[in-house]
Amino acid sequence: MMIITSVTGFLREMGGIGMLLFKSLYLFFKRPFKIDYIFKQMEFIGVKSLSVVLITGVFTGMVLALQTFHGFRKFGAEGLVGATVALSMTRELGPVLTSLMVTGRAGSAMAAELGTMRVTEQIDALVVMSLNPIKYLVVPRVVASVIMLPVLTVISDFIGIVGGYIVGVKLLGINEGAFIHRMTKYLELEDIYNGLIKAAFFGLILSIISCYKGFFTKGGAEGVGRSTTEAVVLSSLSILVFDYILTSLMF
Repeated sequence: MMIITSVTGFLREMGGIGMLLFKSLYLFFKRPFKIDYIFKQMEFIGVKSLSVVLITGVFTGMVLALQTFHGFRKFGAEGLVGATVALSMTRELGPVLTSLMVTGRAGSAMAAELGTMRVTEQIDALVVMSLNPIKYLVVPRVVASVIMLPVLTVISDFIGIVGGYIVGVKLLGINEGAFIHRMTKYLELEDIYNGLIKAAFFGLILSIISCYKGFFTKGGAEGVGRSTTEAVVLSSLSILVFDYILTSLMF
């Protein structure tokens, strides 16, 4: 009985997220177009997440170069460190880690903000004023996330490769020419494009889940905390699951 209840609850929640997504896509193409709302969310999601993305990207590239160097040295293949760092960052680590960091910083804030608006009846006030709360609250956050996640991923990819270069060439003594030549030889534009497609998809996932959890919060202040936690956990798990699905389809 408990299993049936859990499955039913899960399916109901997935249905609710799907309905919110379809409503958001529909309302996105309806007037009025609140471009200023979207830019405000782009600043919050993108610009204010830049520092954590930079730190995550550079140290990921540095650790990756350090680990692969010691592994490849056993086979005399140190020159492949650059290609490995570049491929790993652009295909997987850049989009995934960037999305997880943005989920923890911006996704949790989305859920908490919308949850607070729900329990304090601000969303109900928008309905009374004949304003569609999904149009004004959800759509700008979703659009901004889909736009900014690929931008942040490009920055993360670049700074991660730079970090790998610093560790590999400057600290570990890998030949600079071999490092760059192998990287440019094996890294293709398709790898970068596919990583950016992943990032946009992850931005859609984290934003729609976070907005759903916040938008339908119940239970006062305790409910806001619970919704925020559930938003971060479910978004992170969904990103990892869909990362595997997208990888199997793309590569």
